Amino acid sequence: MKNRVTGLGGFFFKTKDPDKIKNWYKRHLGLNTDTYGCTFWWKDQEGTQWSPMDEKTDYYEPSQSSFMMNFRVENLEELLQALKEEGVTIVGKMEEYEYGKFGWILDPDGNKVELWEPVDKAFK
Repeated sequence: MKNRVTGLGGFFFKTKDPDKIKNWYKRHLGLNTDTYGCTFWWKDQEGTQWSPMDEKTDYYEPSQSSFMMNFRVENLEELLQALKEEGVTIVGKMEEYEYGKFGWILDPDGNKVELWEPVDKAFK
């Protein structure tokens, strides 16, 4: 048996109102949601990060959740401005590194969502 795990098949989480959360992600982040959620079809071969973090990390703050989602985006600065105008809670300031730009928001359940504009050829 070569590889037991070949990739991330899904991300599942509990919420009080699944329809409300699906609609929020559809409206504010453009996810193509349906009855089950949203399916992502990969645009490149860069992979998906899976990162268990120390339980004492403050990286997810102000969220109290034990997880954080990260979504790739095309134009982070424009998206953050649009989300701000839509009343979405923006956390901190955008940060830029050699591998991309990062910004953070909170969803209606208080989960921190990381938005990443990678420096790669996926959107070029």
